[in-house]
Amino acid sequence: MSNREILKKAKTWVIKIGSSLLTDNGRGLNLDSIARWGKQISELQDQGLDVVLVSSGAVAEGVSRLGLPGRPTAIHQQQAAAAVGQMGLIQAYESQFKKFGKHTAQILLTHDDLSNRKRYLNARSTLRALLDMKVIPVINENDTVVTDEICFGDNDTLAGLVANLINADVLVILTDQQGVFDVDPRSNAEAKLISEANSHDEILMAVAGGSGALGKGGMLTKIRAARLASRSGTATCIVHGSSPDVLTALKRGDAVGTLLLADKQPIAARKQWLASHLQVRGVITLDAGAVKVLQSSGKSLLPVGIKAVQGNFKRGDLVACQNEEGRTVAHGLVNYDFDEAAKLIGKPSEQIIVMLGYEGEPEMIHRDNLALI
Repeated sequence: MSNREILKKAKTWVIKIGSSLLTDNGRGLNLDSIARWGKQISELQDQGLDVVLVSSGAVAEGVSRLGLPGRPTAIHQQQAAAAVGQMGLIQAYESQFKKFGKHTAQILLTHDDLSNRKRYLNARSTLRALLDMKVIPVINENDTVVTDEICFGDNDTLAGLVANLINADVLVILTDQQGVFDVDPRSNAEAKLISEANSHDEILMAVAGGSGALGKGGMLTKIRAARLASRSGTATCIVHGSSPDVLTALKRGDAVGTLLLADKQPIAARKQWLASHLQVRGVITLDAGAVKVLQSSGKSLLPVGIKAVQGNFKRGDLVACQNEEGRTVAHGLVNYDFDEAAKLIGKPSEQIIVMLGYEGEPEMIHRDNLALI
């Protein structure tokens, strides 16, 4: 089976569009291109795909609107340009998708939102709810409030992290180049397109070039984004965004752009990441039935299967799940604070609203956030 079948069978795509494409190299928003992408993304959704759009362009559009000579270097000036440009960017997406009967939602994120486990789960839950409602989320870095300490640095990185966040099957990075070449095609006419490679292939870093004038990233940041995405088993495709019907061609499995493969299957890779990168903050003791369900069925952990909780954990913290003999059987990101979890011990999920006064998640730990030990 061709590896391009991954694109044909994928159920969840994250699509990232760069500044140079969106702003027509500084001449204002390219509404014709946004319309073409909007049409293709709408068709993908009609075919049953969940699509999340990560969009650059706020600062670049602000630069154009304000008549500045180029992207400012001072962060407060970038933030001001982003505040101006974000208005036009989101308005353009909303009006174009509305033509195809699609609803959109604006989500602005900072690095702190995804490094904080509570905000991580909140963002994941919100995105999942929007996708269930068939809304197309449009995500951008919150350029108006970020500082050097918390900014992603580029939206390629943000796209890779969003792929981790929602456990996407495919990350598509639309750029102003055909893909990754074996040498820089801008200086070597003999350059050949790399059609397919492993995302961690060392040659990719060696051949990656610099960034453009409007964007902050280059091919190097796209390779790094692919490596980030691969932590959740996500394949990445880097393609020229101006190619006719490029998203439709990818969905067909056509050999366009550069396909970068992940090392592991999505579930295994994500859970390995969860299990190895976080500190355990508490312990949940399970009854025998819950242990059996986790180990044999791959289902979520429900409050009804819990015997006891220990620790001072908060929503989003990593906890150890133990059997009644004290042996750890799993690690997972918990959906409730310790005090709330204690109230839910042994309770069926339909009683959560009675016990807590609000309708929370039905699971104590969702199966996507649970790794067997």
